[in-house]
Amino acid sequence: MNPQRLFIAIDLPDQIAEALAALDPHYRGLIFLPPQQIHLTLAFFAAVEPPTADVLKEKLAAISLKAFFLPVTGLGTFSKKGVPHILWIGVGHAHPHLFQLHKRVNEAALACNLPIEERAWTPHFTIARARGISPALMKSFLKKYRDYDVGMIHVEEFRLYSSKLTVAGPIHTLELSVACRE
Repeated sequence: MNPQRLFIAIDLPDQIAEALAALDPHYRGLIFLPPQQIHLTLAFFAAVEPPTADVLKEKLAAISLKAFFLPVTGLGTFSKKGVPHILWIGVGHAHPHLFQLHKRVNEAALACNLPIEERAWTPHFTIARARGISPALMKSFLKKYRDYDVGMIHVEEFRLYSSKLTVAGPIHTLELSVACRE
């Protein structure tokens, strides 16, 4: 059996994901994600054996969390050596319900002996990847949209996906959906 690439995420409503994808200025070197691939990653695992994936599903399904609202606002970038490589939209600051969910997802992963990210978590929705974009163009784009606000989303579930890398891009397959309680 082959190990799977898995990630746990919160998806955006289609209308908001499409509005974010529509921001695409079609700059060379700035590749916007298709709307159906825009998500907030709670955890990522590069290689999970199927029996461990089954246990992870059980642990995630046992998470009980009340549904909550989350702001989606403010564009920014992550850079490598001063060069932007990820364009994201944020979720406000210090959201207790989101951080509680992240903590519980990490606890589920640790119970399965899966490694968790040790650096500080910066929750965000990745909307584009930058590969060789002119820094001046990116700066101009950010200046125009830095405070972009798509409003609040109601987080009613989180999902476990498997991800297969292909030459045409990743293919995400829903493995589990966990509903929050109202």
